[in-house]
Amino acid sequence: MGHRPISLQLYSLRDDAPKDFPGILKQVAEMGYEAVEFAGYHGHTATELRSVLDEVGLICSGTHTGINLLEEETIEETFATHAALGTKNIIIPWLPLELHSTADATLKTAERLTALTEKVEAAGFRLGFHAHDADMKPLDDGRSTWYILAENTPSTFLLQFDTANALHGGSDPVQPLLDFPGRGLTVHLKEYPFDGTPLGEGQVPLDKVLAALDTAGSEFVVIEQEQYGSRTPLESVEVCLKNLKAALGR
Repeated sequence: MGHRPISLQLYSLRDDAPKDFPGILKQVAEMGYEAVEFAGYHGHTATELRSVLDEVGLICSGTHTGINLLEEETIEETFATHAALGTKNIIIPWLPLELHSTADATLKTAERLTALTEKVEAAGFRLGFHAHDADMKPLDDGRSTWYILAENTPSTFLLQFDTANALHGGSDPVQPLLDFPGRGLTVHLKEYPFDGTPLGEGQVPLDKVLAALDTAGSEFVVIEQEQYGSRTPLESVEVCLKNLKAALGR
């Protein structure tokens, strides 16, 4: 695969973003990020944010959008937001535990997500979900939420793997990506342990993850950093970007 843009999940800058979101987007662009993944809009409209993205030279690789915003009364507004931002990727950031506490509950959720996928795709978008540690742990039948959802949703349903969440859930940090070729259109690169260690300096085998991206069908890689150690959030995401670029030979 050719050049794969590096995106930043803006949850990484959640403490700074409410103060001056357009200013934060400008700084992210100046660091060398090519894209961003939204997790909330901090009081700005999608149209306002799109004009900022265009001005600073960023694209939107997708959003984290709660499953409640895909209900009948909110879904059209969600589509309009994504059209304005210029992205097709609508990713559910987490699933309430009752939706995947057992294998049966997870199968019912897979049915719901399948129906939603059809509705989302009919409007010209793509639907997916972002894996947390609980999604990687075996349920009562020995399979994890990740595998049950993957096996019981359309092949176009996006499976957003997260390297650190996988490790935290006791999973291999690479194999779940390889097991569903073409479904990892966006992948979260996050370091483990959760102690401020920047990407490329912890337990995630970054080279192996990067080698799996072609099989995964990855169009974007998304850096996420939840803890900062002695650095500021902005310093943390800049170090992560430098380390990833070095690993990619850019």
